[in-house]
Amino acid sequence: MDLVTRAEWHARAPRRELTALPSARGTKVHYVGSFVNPRLLEDCDRCVALVRSIQIQHQDNNDWTDIAYNLLTCPHGRIFVGRGARILSAANGPGLNQGHYAVCALLGDRGLVQPTAAMLRGLRDAVAYLQARGAGREVRGHRDGYATSCPGPVLYGWLRAGMPIGGRPDDTPSTPRPPSVPRWPGRYLEHRFGKPMQRGQDVIIWQKRLKQLRYTIAVDGIYGPTSAATTRVLQRAEGLAVDGVVGPKTWAAAW
Repeated sequence: MDLVTRAEWHARAPRRELTALPSARGTKVHYVGSFVNPRLLEDCDRCVALVRSIQIQHQDNNDWTDIAYNLLTCPHGRIFVGRGARILSAANGPGLNQGHYAVCALLGDRGLVQPTAAMLRGLRDAVAYLQARGAGREVRGHRDGYATSCPGPVLYGWLRAGMPIGGRPDDTPSTPRPPSVPRWPGRYLEHRFGKPMQRGQDVIIWQKRLKQLRYTIAVDGIYGPTSAATTRVLQRAEGLAVDGVVGPKTWAAAW
């Protein structure tokens, strides 16, 4: 387990004394919601910056004592210490924080919406970490008991499926795959800054397939930075080389 301490992510001090919670029924899983930049996948320093920005928002905008979550997990599988274990969170909703600790995945409802396999392992490790320090066996989503869409359909489906590692998390039964993979068009799709963006029917087919797989992407026939970033998410989830280039292996993996 790759634990990032508060000192390592340069956390602010709590504004007031935190409230102890020696035990709870279990853990609730959250996501950031809003937009999370897919470039988080490129460099974990971006994850550190995002965790710091969440703490600043919670303290300065919400006037909370500290970042709301006990732990946070990033796409690289690292676990950031928020309030830490055995501490009352501020994330589950009024009157609900005494029942569960809170773990947040650095995912959004736009941009980066698909968890990596490393993130799923990190979430499982975070839950186990809290279970060894006072959390009961119950694992729920934020939406259980509170009117919210958090932690989003993908993570919530994964929780309901028992938090499996391997395969694509989803909140609906998987649809049958087509009998054959469409032929790779023969052109490598890639985005390079400073070069003209690729356009064409092959880009549209690729974008439509990503959309079918529940990735957030516009079907505009232009292979730009968003398409490349979404491709990297798929490659990471499928265990391929993460370069944002759609070659024959990446093309086949999407089907």
